[in-house]
Amino acid sequence: MRSISSPASIVALPEDRPALRYLAKVRWLMLLVALALAGAGLATIHSASSELSVDYMPRQAVWVALGLIAFLVGFGVDYLRLAKFALPIYVAALGLLTLVLLFGQEVGGARSWLGFGSWRLQPSELAKVATVLLLARYLAASNRRVLELKEVGVAALIAGVPMLLVALSPDLGSAAMFAPMLLGMLLLTGVSRRLLVIGALTAALFAAGAWNLVLLDYQKDRVRTYLAPGSDPLGDGYQLRQSKIAVGSGQLAGRGYGQGTQSQLRFLPARHTDFIFAVLAEEWGFLGVSGILFLFGAYILNGARVATRARDRTGILLVVGLLSVFTAHVIYNTAMVVGLVPITGIPLPFLSYGGSFLLANFFATGLILGVDFRRYVNR
Repeated sequence: MRSISSPASIVALPEDRPALRYLAKVRWLMLLVALALAGAGLATIHSASSELSVDYMPRQAVWVALGLIAFLVGFGVDYLRLAKFALPIYVAALGLLTLVLLFGQEVGGARSWLGFGSWRLQPSELAKVATVLLLARYLAASNRRVLELKEVGVAALIAGVPMLLVALSPDLGSAAMFAPMLLGMLLLTGVSRRLLVIGALTAALFAAGAWNLVLLDYQKDRVRTYLAPGSDPLGDGYQLRQSKIAVGSGQLAGRGYGQGTQSQLRFLPARHTDFIFAVLAEEWGFLGVSGILFLFGAYILNGARVATRARDRTGILLVVGLLSVFTAHVIYNTAMVVGLVPITGIPLPFLSYGGSFLLANFFATGLILGVDFRRYVNR
């Protein structure tokens, strides 16, 4: 594949190949779905925070506007050029994660934020994108059908370092999202069953060690509550109990917008962030939840389509890595609110309140659609 010779060629095309003709072939449905989800998030955040001292919807609207700028940046930059700077971007992300451990602000029991006046940045979101980018560059360089142990080890190290730094904050939810990212990209590149078994056993040993050496008491209590939900309904099991009540009370068509008792009467904690899906389920019921899940499915399927028609390994791996993180967030968050997995800080893409996460999702969408556009440009 011929490299691009000038910075202008990032977005420009030769005169005989007008850009508009190729822009029309990009899977813009993916962006429209992202905007629809963000719109649903704004409405639900407004409802969930209506009884709070602050209405978080205007703030989230600002983040959506900034997210569109992040999308344009992600779409405008050539991912192949960006991949050349993957290592310094990755190192910078690790530096920010280290600053979090030293000077970060603690929110919800985790020191995950860097504060700048009234604004806060969550470097773990940048670290996810940076890690996907470096993994895509490294794994794309392999010409083997099946990766060797050394190559798998290097890839695991690339994902493992930021994962460890995030876990030390301690934000185990965000740290866990590096695992599906790594697994998805390794499976696409090619890995033997033997190495998969070794990896699974290593992960099991790590989990056992983390229980004794890493997990704090409140995190262990969350796991115990997951295993025995009724053991402490007014303590550690309170959040899960209220979430289940909210989801169940929505029934088929929901109680109506702004009419959910769990959110409006403040029974449900974290209702505008990690548990926004429970608010949506209570207000719009099974039909509303089905519509949101349909949109998530459309986003993922369109992203998968971009991966299948990308023209180079870097682009394919980049899209798969970003989609793996996105899909893991959706699956874990929706399973968490109904008690299928332990409660941890996993927000729902485009819906949950939070600037750093929203910007990362829009930027990732821009990168994915940029891969789709440049299958015409990068020839």
